[in-house]
Amino acid sequence: MAAREGRAVVFIDETSLYLLPGVVRSYAPRGCTPVLRAPLTREHLSLIGGVTPDGRLFQRALPHTVKGPDVVRFLKHLVRHLGRVLVIWDGLPAHRSQVVKEYLREEARGRVRLERLPAYAPDLNPEEGIWRHLKLVDLANVCCKAVIELKIACRRATERLRHKVEVIKGCFGLAGLPV
Repeated sequence: MAAREGRAVVFIDETSLYLLPGVVRSYAPRGCTPVLRAPLTREHLSLIGGVTPDGRLFQRALPHTVKGPDVVRFLKHLVRHLGRVLVIWDGLPAHRSQVVKEYLREEARGRVRLERLPAYAPDLNPEEGIWRHLKLVDLANVCCKAVIELKIACRRATERLRHKVEVIKGCFGLAGLPV
């Protein structure tokens, strides 16, 4: 249906990154456990991202929790880069906010079509695989003292991932979707 309507399919999801590092295995010699020092804080970076079956990756970092206006800005960003889109996302309350509904009714004018994933089925969204890769591979054991450092590290990790189209397409395979 999306191909008939000339729409790009985009899977969207949100996540958060905290200053505490995602600790994974290291290459330290046995018996010499590395010590990661990070501040104990609840400061975080919220991310909203989208991925297309052809391997394109879109992402925005926010210093606060994702809200309706942030979703609208991201949708505008997608329309600017992709034209007509079919957005597939979960049931986050920000997705159902009044600001998003007004944007879709007044500004989007048929350029954005929405489909919702089933509740409690994050394994159907390939963007979850992108988050997993960013957190457990590209940002593994990364310690940041401030949110701005985390934002820079996240931007660099995303740029590296954009060049790994096979990894991005592999996330679609993990979600059980043909590429």
